[in-house]
Amino acid sequence: MRLRETVQARAKNELNNEPDAVRRVLIVDDSPMQLKIVSSMLARSGFDVLQAKSGLEALEICAQTPPDLVLSDWMMPGMDGLEFCRRFREIQDETYGYFILLTSKSDKGDVAQGLDAGADDFLTKPVNAHELRARINAGARVVSMERQLSEKNRQISEAFSELQSIHEAIDNDLKQARKIQQALVPERVRTFGTSRVSLLLQPCGHVGGDLVGMFAPGLDRMGLYSIDVSGHGITSAMVTARVAGYMSSAFPDQNIALEKRSDQNYLMREPALTGQMLNERLAADPGVEEYLTMAFVSADLKSGDMQMIQAGHPPPILLRRNGAVEFLGSGGLPIGLVDEVMYDQVGFKMECGDRLLLYSDGFTEAVMKDGSMLEEEGLADIFRKSVETGGEGPELLEDMFWRLTADMENAESLGDDVSAALLEFDAVSQP
Repeated sequence: MRLRETVQARAKNELNNEPDAVRRVLIVDDSPMQLKIVSSMLARSGFDVLQAKSGLEALEICAQTPPDLVLSDWMMPGMDGLEFCRRFREIQDETYGYFILLTSKSDKGDVAQGLDAGADDFLTKPVNAHELRARINAGARVVSMERQLSEKNRQISEAFSELQSIHEAIDNDLKQARKIQQALVPERVRTFGTSRVSLLLQPCGHVGGDLVGMFAPGLDRMGLYSIDVSGHGITSAMVTARVAGYMSSAFPDQNIALEKRSDQNYLMREPALTGQMLNERLAADPGVEEYLTMAFVSADLKSGDMQMIQAGHPPPILLRRNGAVEFLGSGGLPIGLVDEVMYDQVGFKMECGDRLLLYSDGFTEAVMKDGSMLEEEGLADIFRKSVETGGEGPELLEDMFWRLTADMENAESLGDDVSAALLEFDAVSQP
C-alpha cells in the first residue's frame, strides 16, 4: 500500500514540476474495456479523466470542457481518430490541447497521415503505463510552452493595442498642434500699397521648426522674417510658437521689433537690436537647448531702403527686375546659441519690380535626383524660372516648391521643413 502511494506521489510530483502541467485528460475509445484500463492508469496518477465512446461524443465534451490532453483510438466506427483530431483542432480557441493517437499502426505513411491531421504523438496498443506517463509528461512540457507562448502573445497584443491607443492620441494631438502652428501664419499674402508679401510654410512632419511672418507698424514700414529652429518635431514647434509671440503682428505691444511711442504709434527697431533682444530672451531660458537662425528685414516701402540681419540663416536672394541675382548678408551667429552677441546690419535698396526672397535651408539642402544638394545657386535658378513663367505672389512660391519637389530624390518625404517669405516691391497694380 505504501509502495503504491509512493508511486502515485512521485507521478504527481513529476507533473507538478511542469508550470502548466496537464491535469484534464480526455480518453476516446469505442472499447469499454480499453476506456476502463487507460482511465484507471491515469486516475491513479492524479489526473481528471473524461471519457467518450465516439468522436461525436468527444467533440461535445471538448466544446463544454476543453481537455489539456486527448488520448484517442485511431480505428473507431463512424468518426475515426483522424477525423476527430481534425475536428478537435478546428474547435480549439486559445488553449492548446495535446493529442495522442492510440494505434497499432507503425507504417511511416500512417504516422505522416496522423501528423498531418494534427496529432502530436502516437502510442501503440496495448498501452504500457510507464510509456503512457512518459508521453504525457512530454506532452505537458509542450502544453506548458504553448500556454506560456499564448500568454506572452496575449500580453504583446494588449501592449500593442495600448500602444495603438497612445499613438492615436499622440497623432490627434499632433494634428491639432499642426493646426495651431498653421495659425501662427494666419495670412499667406498681404498687400502694402503697391508692394506684396507672400508666405510659404511646408513642415516635413506634423509640426516643424520653420516660421515665416510679417508685421507692419504703419503704411510705409514693414517687418519680414524667416526663422528656422534647430531640430525637428514638437520641441522645435514649441520654440517657433514662442518666437511667433515675440514677433506678433496681431499684438504689437508684445512684438520686440516694435517700440511703442506715447501717441500709441509704433516704430521699427533696428534689426540688429531686435536680434540682440531676441537672443537675450532665448539664451536666458533654462533647459532650452534649441537655437534658431533668422533673416529679418526692416523695410521702408516708400523709399525702398532695407535693413537686414542674417543670424546664421541662408543668405536672402534679391532678384532684380532685369534678372540679376544678389545674395545678401555675410552670416552671423544663430540666435539663442550664446549669451551675448552683436549682429551686423546690412543695408540695401530695392527698386520697382525687384523681388526679395527669404527662405530656410529646407530649400537649399534638399537632395536632388543626381544626389547633389540644390544649394543657393540652384534655388536662385528656380526663383528666376518661376518669375519668367509669370508667377506672382503665393502662386510664385507654390511654383517654386513644385519645381523643387519635381527634381528631388524623394519628393514624397521632405527631409526638412521648407519655408519662404517673398517681398515683391512696388510691383502690384493699384485699381
